Amino acid sequence: MRLSGLLRYLALIFAMATTWLFIREYINFNMKTFRLPRWMGSAHKNSSQLVKNKCGLSKSCPDNFFAFKIVSGAANVVGPTMCFEDQTIMSPVKNNVGRGLNVVLVDGTTGAVLTQKSFDMYSGDASLLTKFLKEISEDMLVLVASYDDPGTKMNDEIRKLFSNLGSTHAKQLGFRDSWVFLGAQNLKSKSPFEQRSFQTQQNWASYSKEEALLKEQPRNEQI
Repeated sequence: MRLSGLLRYLALIFAMATTWLFIREYINFNMKTFRLPRWMGSAHKNSSQLVKNKCGLSKSCPDNFFAFKIVSGAANVVGPTMCFEDQTIMSPVKNNVGRGLNVVLVDGTTGAVLTQKSFDMYSGDASLLTKFLKEISEDMLVLVASYDDPGTKMNDEIRKLFSNLGSTHAKQLGFRDSWVFLGAQNLKSKSPFEQRSFQTQQNWASYSKEEALLKEQPRNEQI
């Protein structure tokens, strides 16, 4: 019994060694005689050349268009983000956002960023925003993102100024609502680039987001 068991053990060892040698020779043979198809061999190279869409949009941006993304703040925890032509203008990472309304002005023809400001709409001076909005010229695009509370200091004059820029929701914007908007002076109709979420039971509204492709505007041409 002991001898037969030893023979079976040696036979198993021999079989395992033979199998391992066969597999090694088979792999070496395949590596020497087969080549990956051309398209498989270049897959890694192609993946590194994938085009990144501006501002992380799902669509690529054609010529004569601007890409933008505006995301409001989330409650009073995460600040808003505004991107235009793949340039992040305001964001929590850049540490240049503030409570209330964050506003960016962009040249509607060249896409150049002209200025950026934050206006505290809870305890700040609303006249600063009024003055700022009155100075916006017709060739400027206006990007707006709320953070925390955009509505407490909102008065009738400010609501009207935003309405003149193409806003539909500025008239009803309230305490702890979230709001994103892109507009301009003297639009032919209301801006299609606007989102608003309502606060409920004194809690903050969910965040709002607007992203799109906007056609560049020749001088003196309305959106």
